[in-house]
Amino acid sequence: MTWALIWEHLFIVLAACILSILVGLPLGILSYVYPKARAVILRAVDLLQTIPSLALLGIIMVFLGAGKITVITGITLYSLLPIVRNTCLGLQEVDPGVKEAARGMGMSKPYRVLMVEFPLAFPTVFTGIRIAVVNAIGTAVFAAFVGGGGLGGVINQGIRIQDMTLILSGTGVLMVIAVVLDLLMGCFERTMQKRRGGGMTMWIPAAAVLLAFILLLPYGVNRSGGGELLLYDGDYSETQVMHHMVKLLVEARTDLDVAIRDQMSQVNNFKSLIGDSPTCDLMVSYDGTLLTTFLQLDTADVPEGVSIYDYANQVAGERYGLRLLEQLGFDNTYAIAVPRDVADRYGLETVSDLIPVAGQLTFGAEHEFFTQEGSMKYGPFTRFYGLNFKDQLSVDVSLKYAAAEKGSFDVTEVYATDGLNRKANLKVLEDDRNFFPDYNGAFLVRAGTFEKFADTAPDLEEVLNLLAGQITNDDMVEMTYQVDVMGRSVDDVAREFLLSQGLLEG
Repeated sequence: MTWALIWEHLFIVLAACILSILVGLPLGILSYVYPKARAVILRAVDLLQTIPSLALLGIIMVFLGAGKITVITGITLYSLLPIVRNTCLGLQEVDPGVKEAARGMGMSKPYRVLMVEFPLAFPTVFTGIRIAVVNAIGTAVFAAFVGGGGLGGVINQGIRIQDMTLILSGTGVLMVIAVVLDLLMGCFERTMQKRRGGGMTMWIPAAAVLLAFILLLPYGVNRSGGGELLLYDGDYSETQVMHHMVKLLVEARTDLDVAIRDQMSQVNNFKSLIGDSPTCDLMVSYDGTLLTTFLQLDTADVPEGVSIYDYANQVAGERYGLRLLEQLGFDNTYAIAVPRDVADRYGLETVSDLIPVAGQLTFGAEHEFFTQEGSMKYGPFTRFYGLNFKDQLSVDVSLKYAAAEKGSFDVTEVYATDGLNRKANLKVLEDDRNFFPDYNGAFLVRAGTFEKFADTAPDLEEVLNLLAGQITNDDMVEMTYQVDVMGRSVDDVAREFLLSQGLLEG
């Protein structure tokens, strides 16, 4: 965790709060002035609050793409409820005698509301703003899922690799930010209440927020130029290692600069690669993921005699103008694993060995593995092998390894090249009947990428393909283990591997 991530998180919060104030105050005033519109406006902001945070960000991303704009828009919408309601409530609670006196002096309604009633209502209005700001600090954690940056990536990584120090440090920073801001706003709120109105003093917090926003602006702007190869950092160490290899290799062998933007999930990274306004140029992916997750096809759709790699490549080219480069060598397919003590107790070596003892065991995996989409899921898998487990348990993917280590279940689904398998002391069973298809790693590149950089890196494709066939499953397990368990930096691990393969000079 770095200071840059903290400032970036603060920038997201401040930007969203400024927008929510600019939108929320007028809506609150309209709700007060026009009683007929009040029910509609308040119901709308209530409904926005009921939408799950990730779902809201996903919807917004469809229209605005990945990045901070999506996150800021989402937090803005989430922050409207307390601001709109408190603005309307504060104006309603202004002394009727004051309102009548203002009318008696011949003031117009707009002037009366803005210059007389609003300053008196400001303490209540500010309470709503205070609630919105504190809530936004926590909500901004979800920025990591759509490439928005901030401290969410630190916390997510800590949960996945069970690093309590990382979790507590990220959470602690958020708590400190929330407490400090809440204390400052609380002091100002009490001052407003004593003075029974805002007056000129109510502009002090506005000036402070704008000043802080301007100071943090460098942490919110796109830090990459137009002539760079653009990638997103992944939310798993495997993706991060591969993208940092790209940066080290391309910058060492060409005149092209590579910019790695904020963390983003595989699905959202794919969305940022396609469309009329893509925000990145390539990503590491897998032929099985491309087929089933991105293209929404199934292995049954692959023509006989055609590999998953070739078919997925063909369809991706036809639909989106994307193509996979040469296979990198590692196969991060699904695998079935059990704790070592369970394997020893029942003599488990292959998945078929589970058949006679499945009734005594509990199967646990992430939610996505239990869905009905595609044939590489729990239902088709258990039917294929004839497995009838005693029970099944669905957990969040970031908590799966912790649950396995604590004995919450006896059998689980893992990724073959995940270094956390070793940390959790899991034994990967041989898929002796070949149920799971290949998930060969390869770079997925957007159409026109190589032409785009023809001047600065005419041999870019050849440089990227230097990694083809160079990375075995054991290599990837070791690299992810070094990052997730040993705590080494992604850059150091990526550089060390490239040096060992003679692809980078020391």
